[in-house]
Amino acid sequence: MSDAPGAGSGQVQGSGNGAGAGEGAASAPLVINAQYVKDLSFEVPGAPGIFGQMQQRQPEIGIKVDVQGRNLEGPLFEVVLDIRADCKSGEAVAFILELSYGGVFTLNVPEQDIRPVLLIECPRILFPFARQILATTTLNGGFLPLMLGPVDFAALYQRQQAENPDGAGEPVLTA
Repeated sequence: MSDAPGAGSGQVQGSGNGAGAGEGAASAPLVINAQYVKDLSFEVPGAPGIFGQMQQRQPEIGIKVDVQGRNLEGPLFEVVLDIRADCKSGEAVAFILELSYGGVFTLNVPEQDIRPVLLIECPRILFPFARQILATTTLNGGFLPLMLGPVDFAALYQRQQAENPDGAGEPVLTA
């Protein structure tokens, strides 16, 4: 990743109302135009019995995080953070939680910096909001809130680049 403005410098501009960028946005390296829940699914297939079972044993939770970015038009890009959490108590499924949390961003960065900005900076901005949705959903579902730790999107990006240096296809990260 280069030292271009916005590629890691923390320079972010948002309109605050989701209606698009205001004056001066054309020169900002990264503009947040909108954030939204694209899809949310929460299942508790073993309810109500699973709640008693979970008091007897420590649950096992598996987390999968994917990031996808695509060009919408011109400098507009959609980034979607897909998070899946599978919780089991022994062999019984406690819950399955799937969230696709998206954002529309305007990127005013050199072409060689678009991919790293899409796969590092944009998901870094979206992650705290997605994390809160996951915690609230599990709490409202009768479980303790699922509090995800930070995700190092830069390390994921670097690992992906080492495995696939040409970066062919749509930008995608998987953790």
